[in-house]
Amino acid sequence: MITARDMAVPAAAPNMPSAQARAAVMPPPAGIRGPNSYAPAPGRAWTPAYAGISGPYSIPRPVATPLSERILLVVLFITVFASSVAFIEPSPHDGLMGVLAVACVIAGVRFNRTLIVPFALLLIWNMSGMSSLLRVLEYEKTLQYAATSVYLAVAALIFACLFSTNTMPRLTVMRVAYVSTACFAAVLGAIGYLNVFPGAAELFAKIGRANGAFKDPNVFGPFLIWPALITLERLLVRRIALTDLLVAGTILFGLLLSFSRGAWFHFGVSITVMLALAVLTAPDHKTRLRIITLTAIAAAALAALLVLLLSFDAIGGMFKERAQLIQSYDVGSGGRFRLQEIALSSILNFPNGMGPFEFARVHGLQQHNVYLQAFLVYGWVGAMAYFLLLITTILVGLRCAFVRAPWQPYMITAVAVFIGEVAEGFVIDTDHWRHFFLLLGIIWGLAAATFREARQPAYLRSPALSR
Repeated sequence: MITARDMAVPAAAPNMPSAQARAAVMPPPAGIRGPNSYAPAPGRAWTPAYAGISGPYSIPRPVATPLSERILLVVLFITVFASSVAFIEPSPHDGLMGVLAVACVIAGVRFNRTLIVPFALLLIWNMSGMSSLLRVLEYEKTLQYAATSVYLAVAALIFACLFSTNTMPRLTVMRVAYVSTACFAAVLGAIGYLNVFPGAAELFAKIGRANGAFKDPNVFGPFLIWPALITLERLLVRRIALTDLLVAGTILFGLLLSFSRGAWFHFGVSITVMLALAVLTAPDHKTRLRIITLTAIAAAALAALLVLLLSFDAIGGMFKERAQLIQSYDVGSGGRFRLQEIALSSILNFPNGMGPFEFARVHGLQQHNVYLQAFLVYGWVGAMAYFLLLITTILVGLRCAFVRAPWQPYMITAVAVFIGEVAEGFVIDTDHWRHFFLLLGIIWGLAAATFREARQPAYLRSPALSR
């Protein structure tokens, strides 16, 4: 019988990794719990005889991060942080995406075969949009609209390629940048809404609702949801930290001050999906109980805090006005609902689409429904490609959310927010929201990383990757 002592080799061999490192990559045989579960000879530790210091079974040695990768991480941070400044077109984020693309090329970022699906659907969607553009090319800003659609599709693919490899370091940089800029945006929104200094309201709360450095509070609000959820997930599942509490409170306060009914609905849908996935994917009953208990406590605390905030006239009055289900601009001959009825008939009359802004030019206002927008601007073929893109993204995201991987919390929160954004699309146009395409890139990039890991031999997989 071969014993563990027979399989041992000297741990003091030149360049030999530590016993802990060897055990992390190649666990001991059945019956041996680890390198310290028996008494080896002095100076010796358990090591599989075939786990040499070179060859296909060797343990990778730590290497320094290449300069090109460090540059990429810096550019990624700056690009994501700049995404909260969107009051001008093109925004600083748009220009930085070009720099990020160059940094990706220098760092050797590659296109993963899993991304063929979103690439094909985004291509069909935009090609169909180009076809409808031809009939309104002479009108102002139509070409810019089409160019923005193409750029955002490319941006989504860049993010997907980025997160498909070297996943956790890049995700961490993105998270820190996004959460930081969300706090920055929320603070600006609060400063504007409360008019902390003369002229603040005109800058950061133009229509009496917080918008930060965005043009529209209805875009500002949804922008804050993913950083809020990723922070809440850390609090509920991992550990309670004062920093995370302050961050979550700041972002949620900004979301409240946006007074965007769509954003509030979006947040409700997204956090419900996130909590359901967190409970279903929890590793044990203790974690499930923690999530449920802390959720109940947090809900009660938020309700009490909301009641306190609404006692202030500056907040309570606007909340009462915005909390009404039906607003004046929703009904009537020129209301949202009537325009959506007209849009439905226009879809049947224009199978190739009307082109950018053409519906608003003819009827005076937008229809405020991204799915009607998909037909009106991109035609029937483009709309079908868009719907398939949404459906496949959700299905792939949910599939990978149940795979236990280091990036599982990111996938859970990203797909939860994406589902909320898809739901909000029934009352607003989301086809040019930059954070929508970031979420799209995150989901497909993490899906590519998950599928790549699953194809690896067992000894090369991430230790956390399991079903």
